[in-house]
Amino acid sequence: MVQMLDEDGTVDPWRRRARSGRRQMPLWQELPLLLVVAFCLAVLIRTFLLQAFFIPSGSMEDTLLIGDRVLVNKVVYDVREPVRGEIVVFRGTDKWVAQEVQEPEPGLAGKVGRTLGDLVGVSRPGEKDFIKRVIGVPGDKVRCCDKQGRVIVNGVSLNEPYVVRDSPLDVPPNPRECRSRFFNEVVVPPGQIWVMGDHRLVSQDARCQGPVPIDNVIGRAFMVVWPSSRWASLPVPDTFDGLDRPVAAPAGAPAPVEPVPQGGAGLVLPVVAAVSVVARSGRCRRARQRRLLP
Repeated sequence: MVQMLDEDGTVDPWRRRARSGRRQMPLWQELPLLLVVAFCLAVLIRTFLLQAFFIPSGSMEDTLLIGDRVLVNKVVYDVREPVRGEIVVFRGTDKWVAQEVQEPEPGLAGKVGRTLGDLVGVSRPGEKDFIKRVIGVPGDKVRCCDKQGRVIVNGVSLNEPYVVRDSPLDVPPNPRECRSRFFNEVVVPPGQIWVMGDHRLVSQDARCQGPVPIDNVIGRAFMVVWPSSRWASLPVPDTFDGLDRPVAAPAGAPAPVEPVPQGGAGLVLPVVAAVSVVARSGRCRRARQRRLLP
């Protein structure tokens, strides 16, 4: 048995009375408190760490289907830049046409549910939120097509197994439309990325709407979490393994970092470190305030 002592070695009678008078909180009081704490944690996680996004269109089929929900790592690009092959969620620029998603007008309960969903990050995306695959990074030269109709990055033709339905070859290129497979060579500007959808036949992407600033990237989609039958990770394909560094990378640009296929290490390490610091500081504080008597 141990007793908590004051600094002079005596037992504080006030603490003894406080311990003896302390009662366990009843369930009807504890449950609402736990729900509030859980909700606050969900809001914090949604704001700084992870967020679930709803897929409203078919521009990423068959990798992502309409109705899928993907989990997005929002901290990974705080420590490194996006790399080719990753699937990213971003805010479109003024050049990007807002996506039109027809939804019935919700009632009061629906509006409340949507507001709560926005807070915890399980609602539908905004009109300017898009999800595409990174094809080119700053300094890359991207064009289409070679004799086999493939996209070319830095002189290397890409074999893209994730593209099931490509744009037609018989449509002339038009910088204002994404209907054609062809587009002239583009050097990706510094601080921007070249993104394209996996379903090239319907995707409205950088071919006609321009590259995306890296500052507009919300995070990396690394896992399909709903429906449960489609639960799977979203790794980087080996399509881009043979590509060198950008031939026209801006001076002083950091070397590309090999991506983590599951996309989760960038999240787990900061959380573990923060928890460790908090726990250690708490132990030190308690050690200074009391001594244990055997």
